Amino acid sequence: MKQESFLLFSFISAPALIYAHEPGYLSEKPNIVFILADDLGWKDLVCYGNRHFETPNLDALAQSGIRFTQAYAACPVSSPTRASIMTGKYPARLKLTNFIKGERTDPESPVLPAEWKPYLESEEITIAELLRTRGYTTGMVGKWHLGGGDSLAPWKQGFDYSRMIGKNGLDYYNYSIYLDSYSNEFSDNGTSYLTDKLTEYGVEFIEKNKKKPFFLYLAYSAPHVGIVPRSDKLMKYFFKYGQSEEKFNPNYAAVIESLDEGVGKVMDKLKREGLLENTLIIFTSDNGGLGLDELGPAPTSVLPLRKWKGHIYEGGIRIPAIISWQGKIKNGISSDLVFSTIDYLPTLGELAGIKDLPPDIDGISIYKEWINDEHAATAERPLFWHYPHFSNQLGRPAGAVRLGKYKLVELFETGTVELYDLESDLAESNDQSYNLPGKTDELYRLLKQWQKSIDANMPVAKATK
Repeated sequence: MKQESFLLFSFISAPALIYAHEPGYLSEKPNIVFILADDLGWKDLVCYGNRHFETPNLDALAQSGIRFTQAYAACPVSSPTRASIMTGKYPARLKLTNFIKGERTDPESPVLPAEWKPYLESEEITIAELLRTRGYTTGMVGKWHLGGGDSLAPWKQGFDYSRMIGKNGLDYYNYSIYLDSYSNEFSDNGTSYLTDKLTEYGVEFIEKNKKKPFFLYLAYSAPHVGIVPRSDKLMKYFFKYGQSEEKFNPNYAAVIESLDEGVGKVMDKLKREGLLENTLIIFTSDNGGLGLDELGPAPTSVLPLRKWKGHIYEGGIRIPAIISWQGKIKNGISSDLVFSTIDYLPTLGELAGIKDLPPDIDGISIYKEWINDEHAATAERPLFWHYPHFSNQLGRPAGAVRLGKYKLVELFETGTVELYDLESDLAESNDQSYNLPGKTDELYRLLKQWQKSIDANMPVAKATK
């Protein structure tokens, strides 16, 4: 049974300082607001170098804290990364390695995709359940995408307050939201923009729980396709489109502006209630941006990164990440700390003073790294990725490991490997596997040992006649 002006595209690192006591000895339990975007690309924010979009609130959040340039999603698609955030475990350990309803195959491939679990098991201990043991009230708003059964829903996975997107989750109008159960449902009739509605619920949760420690997991559906913007935000991007040689998707820009506006309203609520000095805010994405046509024109570009969502290359897994804590973390920091979404649970656990974490989590606490910018715990730690499927975005079955500046990619269909020096070749355009056989062998053995240690689900060879 489980237990219940900084807007420049700069990569300069500087030390971050904290002025509070060690975790577990804080005079008050800090509130935690975790904001997750859906398919937001690595450079979709102005503070990450975007020249066309307007994201003043997220840029201000970065200015008030730390902007990370080497943060990673645990998987190049949605559900597995969300599971890693909830549990601190690699998706391969959970056997949740594809997005829910992701069943694409390729008749020309020599392999079938691996078998997998299209849900997060109810026995898994979530960050919400852990924080409950420390007296936190927990809220989940938005996209869950970890299974649809009642026992798998957020209200059974540790959340006291749940506002989960229900029907028509890809529609920014004409959707539904379940309120704490499947028997209580809000249905939109085409009038309430989904991003705005989720913000409204997030603000409502803060209002209801402002006098006690709380954890809010606000998982926006934006800017996932279909790209349906609010009409009042669109026209200026059409004008911008004609003024630039570099093309972009105006609809996508307007959808991101609504997301940014929602973050601003949450921050305003925290400020009005005097909560900023006792609230850690995290903002990130579940995977890389979508860089090809799907339900309309390609939403975005993650260049110079290779590929996009659904691929094991950097464009599919490197994501924006920002943290802010007024008065506790020195502001205006750009950090090159390398970490993954598996690290959030142990980090927030340490912050909340939780000493007994589940024994089989894969992440590590990077609380002190966030604070001191020392990178000690992560410098020689390998990070792994496992995607034994065919993605809707044309990704192929593959795995990867990063250690230091080197990243090895294994292509499961052919068994071939590629090695990249991310320090000198961010675009992963120069395979160094033949030039550096020793490093290639080291990382390959590391990857195979990890796959074996967690009994990774692998693609299945097709029967030959």
